[in-house]
Amino acid sequence: MDRQRIHAVTGAFGYSGKYIAKRLLKKGRKVITLTNSLNRKNPFGVSVRAFPFNFDNPDWLCQTLSEVDVLYNTYWVRFNHKRFTFAEALRNTITMFDAAKKAGVKRIIHVSITNPSEDSQLEYFSCKANLERILIETGISYAILRPTVLFGKEDILINNISWAIRHLPFFGVFGDGQYRLQPIYVDDLAELAVQYGNSQENVIIDCIGPETFTFKELVQDLSRIIGVNRKIISIPPNLGYFAALILGKLVNDVIITRDEIEGLMKNLLYVDSPPVGKTKLTEWASQNAEMLGRRYTSELSRRRDRENEYTRN
Repeated sequence: MDRQRIHAVTGAFGYSGKYIAKRLLKKGRKVITLTNSLNRKNPFGVSVRAFPFNFDNPDWLCQTLSEVDVLYNTYWVRFNHKRFTFAEALRNTITMFDAAKKAGVKRIIHVSITNPSEDSQLEYFSCKANLERILIETGISYAILRPTVLFGKEDILINNISWAIRHLPFFGVFGDGQYRLQPIYVDDLAELAVQYGNSQENVIIDCIGPETFTFKELVQDLSRIIGVNRKIISIPPNLGYFAALILGKLVNDVIITRDEIEGLMKNLLYVDSPPVGKTKLTEWASQNAEMLGRRYTSELSRRRDRENEYTRN
């Protein structure tokens, strides 16, 4: 009898990794997680064993992966910071791919981003493209999932847009606000990850939801859904960035970066592909309108706090 396949999920105590682990457990899979947060509350109890990433000790990382058949990689950083950088995340992920190959991992499900390009001046997108190429070159069977914006109860972006609508006297959009995005529900992404974890086909998939918004339309829809009428004004991107910088000082967080603004305005969170997610953001937001934006969700607080479970907004 074949041994039970082990599925390793990065960050199962965090956001998207947690949803992937839930899906795997429901299917009766044996699941472990790689994490930087060994002391964070384990929502799965004894069902999911936690191991450190050990990026600085590839031999230990290889040992951790030695009985793993499928690796689901959600590990990444959102921006450069004194505590973490894209370059470090790139280096660490390459180390993980190398360890997976040496350990005999049969398949990797890798979460990337829409419109990656090694020629991009935006480091997030160029590094993601670099990783896609490196994964393909390993020769390991792969599925590369390219989501845009994720939404769900532990989400940051949709919640914090709603928070700003609730708490600020007006909402400023960068430029004309006509750049587009296609949010996908985090559990829809998890369902796809698990689905392709059971395949051997090498695929690259744009993971977008069933609704496409301009950024301005997204703000308007969220305002309507949470029942707060705020004036939406167009502001120059540089002014908007500095306003977000000041507000970020007040909430002790990085609200948005110059690169994120540029990526939005270049339509890098939009693709001309059929949707693969089935959950509509507008319907999900309507069901969760009462809790949306009640509290600000801090990216940096999550990075600093390695013990408490992610807040469900």
